[in-house]
Amino acid sequence: MSYESNYILDKLPKHLKQYIKPQDYEDYSPIDQAVWRYVMRKNVDYLSKVAHKSYLEGLKKTGISIDHIPNMYGMNRILKEIGWAAVAVDGFIPPSAFMEFQAYNVLVIASDIRQLEHIEYTPAPDIIHEGAGHAPIIANPEYAEYLRRFGEIGSKAISSAKDYELYEAVRHLSIIKEAQGTPQIAIDKAQKKIEDLQENMGKPSEMALIRNLHWWTVEYGLIGTLDKPKIYGAGLLSSIGESAWCMTDKVKKIPYSIEAAHTSFDITQPQPQLFVTPDFAYLNQVLEEFTNTMSLRKGGLSGLEKLIDSKELGTVELSTGLQISGNFDSVISHEGKPVYLQTGGNTALSYREKELIGHSILQHPNGFGSPIGKLKGINLAIEDMSPRDLKAYNIYEGEVVSLEFIGDIKVSGEIITGTRNLKGEIILITLANCTVTHDKKILFHPNMGLYHMAVGENIVSVFNGPADLKSFDLVNHKITDTTIKSAKTPKRKQLEQLYKQVREFREGKNVTISRNKVFQEIKANHPKDWLLAVELYELAKNNGDENFAKELKSYLETLKQSKPQLGHLIDDGLGLVDNSLVI
Repeated sequence: MSYESNYILDKLPKHLKQYIKPQDYEDYSPIDQAVWRYVMRKNVDYLSKVAHKSYLEGLKKTGISIDHIPNMYGMNRILKEIGWAAVAVDGFIPPSAFMEFQAYNVLVIASDIRQLEHIEYTPAPDIIHEGAGHAPIIANPEYAEYLRRFGEIGSKAISSAKDYELYEAVRHLSIIKEAQGTPQIAIDKAQKKIEDLQENMGKPSEMALIRNLHWWTVEYGLIGTLDKPKIYGAGLLSSIGESAWCMTDKVKKIPYSIEAAHTSFDITQPQPQLFVTPDFAYLNQVLEEFTNTMSLRKGGLSGLEKLIDSKELGTVELSTGLQISGNFDSVISHEGKPVYLQTGGNTALSYREKELIGHSILQHPNGFGSPIGKLKGINLAIEDMSPRDLKAYNIYEGEVVSLEFIGDIKVSGEIITGTRNLKGEIILITLANCTVTHDKKILFHPNMGLYHMAVGENIVSVFNGPADLKSFDLVNHKITDTTIKSAKTPKRKQLEQLYKQVREFREGKNVTISRNKVFQEIKANHPKDWLLAVELYELAKNNGDENFAKELKSYLETLKQSKPQLGHLIDDGLGLVDNSLVI
């Protein structure tokens, strides 16, 4: 796999690079290019009136052309000037990975493009949505920082097992819906599965809540005042239909607040309400408010229980700064506080996101358990004890101790050594011949080797993922569905060739083609196609061929009668030409 890197992409960890794929620019057909051009011409015409001013400015700053699908390499050369980069991926990727890319100032772009049949909207992420929607707005420094910060925090959000199941179901639907020839029964079945999952998600996870915030800001956000909002959300900027729909009174406008986190959305339907932020700075204010509700900042028993329920790799940080990363499978609590935690399988210990020497997954392949809290009958927590205090309580090298913690956790053994942080505070105590019990249940026995007891009175933070990314092999993502590339029929290839001829004529690469002959081919062999006839109409008008223009317009009017669902698309295309708009 190859892609052109730069200094921003070079900083990406290995586990994110596994999602990157080459753009394969030559795979875009002339029809794909025509779809891009139509959407961009129409959007820029309309969005110049209703989008935030950063949109048009950003198109120029990010080097996005209206006439050509953007080349990722070219975008990267320009994006790096504002401290960002872009990578191509195959459709939806897991939410935590998507967020983490943002944290590294990397824009994730699904490199496929929607079919002509879905020109107004597609549930699948595509290069129109990502490239023309997300990229221009990041040229605004305040918004770019919001996006980066959102990714940093979002990647720490704890998921539920059902979140991943829903992600897989949405990815599957987006793939089959965009694939040519998918039977409607298959689409309906996939849609029903998503609906069933959404109705049975239970209490929303942190990831579900922060995805709601992402949806109502980054994807479908409005900015300004309730009566005269402007568009900045990528989903609106990249959708011909929804960018117009959202400006009508049929869509309720609500002041943006943390309540957006508790407002769910349906990816397959136009949104019935949208949130309006007064400015980009306010987005960061609400994000901070939401972050204060996360286990990342609250820690405690509830955070640890969320992590256990998620069944995902995560980290618990103690009040000493010691970080325990692994798959947590149990916790013992006492009076609403955790008194003993336990991981299963590979576990690593870190301090300030750096793995402790001698405490990698090689040293802890079978899990890690430790008491948390204070010793029974002693007000002073171990972490607050001075060297003199520690010696007074026999917590000293070579001493055989029996430490009884609040919550009936007892640790008995010979102290071998202690590990201290840079401040000189003890964060880990190692014992030999150690037995750990809860009531009468044995949690650790001497035959299991040395016992490493974490020191910490409280759990101050719980978050998704490892503290030190280097501690675990995270290159393990398995894709169950990939984008479906249908084999092109001879008829489709012929239509693509006609689009290519018209494109080359417009660009002055080949002006010897007969446009009338192309038109006759459309009428004879491709009577359902409308976009190429619109492009021919543009050429006829621009070249002053009024008779040919009238013939084409008459043909398109007839096509509208037989296919009324295309009416507004044809009218919009003709309108761009008739109004002599310079795009």
